Amino acid sequence: MLEGLFQPTHLIIILVIALFIFGPKKLPELGQGLGKGIRSFKDSMRQATEEPEKVEHPAPPTEPVTKA
Repeated sequence: MLEGLFQPTHLIIILVIALFIFGPKKLPELGQGLGKGIRSFKDSMRQATEEPEKVEHPAPPTEPVTKA
């Protein structure tokens, strides 16, 4: 079902539809935001696989100080 989805003609049609929906001024901003999101996700995944033994534990709750 998804074999022919990424053919060049389909990608051009998707790009034209996105251009009509978002306009030429908004597309670079959307692409930049998508790129930053993907980059951040990759960095997070890399950090999670490099340092699995360094898991931070929250500090135990302390008792509130009361003044008499």
